[in-house]
Amino acid sequence: MPNLENKKILVTGGAGFIGSNLVKKLIEKYNAEVAVLDDLFTGDVRFLKGLDYEFIHGSVEDAALVNDCIKEKDIVFHLAARNIIVSNQNPREDLNVNVGGSFNVFEACLLHNVERVVYTSTSSIYGNPKKLPICESDNKSFLNFYSASKFSAETYAKTFFEVFDLPVSIIRYSNVYGVNQSPSNAYCGVIGKFMEAALLNKSIPIHGNGMQTRDYTYIEDAIDATIAAAISPKAIGNDYNIGTGIETSVNELVQHIIKITGSQSHIDHIDNRDIDNIQRRSIDITKSTLDLQYNPSFTIQKGLSKTIKWFIASLEKAAGSLLAVSVFAA
Repeated sequence: MPNLENKKILVTGGAGFIGSNLVKKLIEKYNAEVAVLDDLFTGDVRFLKGLDYEFIHGSVEDAALVNDCIKEKDIVFHLAARNIIVSNQNPREDLNVNVGGSFNVFEACLLHNVERVVYTSTSSIYGNPKKLPICESDNKSFLNFYSASKFSAETYAKTFFEVFDLPVSIIRYSNVYGVNQSPSNAYCGVIGKFMEAALLNKSIPIHGNGMQTRDYTYIEDAIDATIAAAISPKAIGNDYNIGTGIETSVNELVQHIIKITGSQSHIDHIDNRDIDNIQRRSIDITKSTLDLQYNPSFTIQKGLSKTIKWFIASLEKAAGSLLAVSVFAA
């Protein structure tokens, strides 16, 4: 079983929301020698401030650069991707980055005999499920280009495993949120936008009736699962759901945020969202629990509370605002 202590590791997309949290843990807990490859399309090196790491500014689309980055690396975590919004706006870019870029990563990992590769995918590949909770083997349905590209890359990962024995594992995140999910990023998740509105006592827009559900996963749980996928011998050639198994409606999510912040915000229902129109989602994590010893420890209330504290600290640091403090203390 691989030991991450002092390993040479590459994290693609390592300046992003999930990637930066992963880099931090790899360095602080495992003393790993980490390199980050990121084109900074949505990433921000400020999230890596104070960490001892190597930064390479570039895209996974650049096969030669990817090859150089992976040379002499022990472990590769491949997180770099265009997100769901960009993917629908520009499907060709989605294809080039999410599929072509992933192929470059897998090919270079094979060439340089890396010990383990972890590819991060998404629960969006299930579309609107026929039953809940969703198991890894359930039907796939692609309602947007993002889910199509992410599953295409999964297929290439599995093919590299089957044909060349590439030691790759796949994890499918479900609605990850938490520290470093900055609302200043136009592509951040909905929780970041809701929190910003609540802290500023602004109305909180919800698409549709707010009854749609998601399985929200706190970032620390997601990172633990990601690292476990690089360590567990059972994970090679397998795919895993990473969530909590608990449904939370968007209305419930917003009410939690309003309660925790003491905000005076109100909900404003607007038109249905034009992408990611999933009605319900909860993830079966039985396989992850058995193979990865993955046991999420954050409830939605606990995760939101920790995230909001980070938001307040970020707002104070950025603007010297006393508003956030007064709202949170209310």
